Amino acid sequence: MESALNIASVAALLGDPARAAMLWLLIDGRARPAGELAFAANVSAQSASGHLSKLVEAHLLQVETQGRHRYYRLADHTVAVALESLAAISPRPAARALPASKGTPPAMRFARTCYDHLAGELAVALLDRFEKQGLLRCEGKQWELSAEGESAFRRFGIDIESARRAQRRFACGCLDWSERQFHLGGALGAALLSHMLERRWLMRAHQTRVVQLTPQGRRGLKDAFGCDV
Repeated sequence: MESALNIASVAALLGDPARAAMLWLLIDGRARPAGELAFAANVSAQSASGHLSKLVEAHLLQVETQGRHRYYRLADHTVAVALESLAAISPRPAARALPASKGTPPAMRFARTCYDHLAGELAVALLDRFEKQGLLRCEGKQWELSAEGESAFRRFGIDIESARRAQRRFACGCLDWSERQFHLGGALGAALLSHMLERRWLMRAHQTRVVQLTPQGRRGLKDAFGCDV
């Protein structure tokens, strides 16, 4: 019963359009000032202050003070995961042009981290390619490597045995909130992202969850997996 009450309390906070707009603007992981959040939510500075205080008290946001300015960011990655999960199950909006300040930044839509694995257009395209090449096959809600897939991922440099020994699912589909399709999660998805970062095929954008595909990465994905991004 206590858990249900806690869920209801958080849901009530997220159910306010102004607070939802503020949280969504912070989805990329950056810290932003109250004035920018007030503008995104289309509320007054005084109203924004009240909303932000409630979100901080609920541990959904954390606040940093620099001089006379206060900057807000999501409290941790679990808040971002919760917001993305809600976005994934929400009705798809009618196609219409959105102001640049209100829509999802193109860089974040293309490639970002989702906890410890890759998400966005690039991640969805990769999983699609793995399936079409017969490297991964879906078994219920889980994905499993074929013999060809094990060979391909080993050649890429991923330690398959370590991924299988991890105390988590080996490979699973994770619903992508921006693409409304699955990308690769689980230990294998985490190992793939980690190795792409090590090879500098992907570079993390400063203080955000955005990752950038490098020219080396673009060539590497085509050579290793035939994925022409």
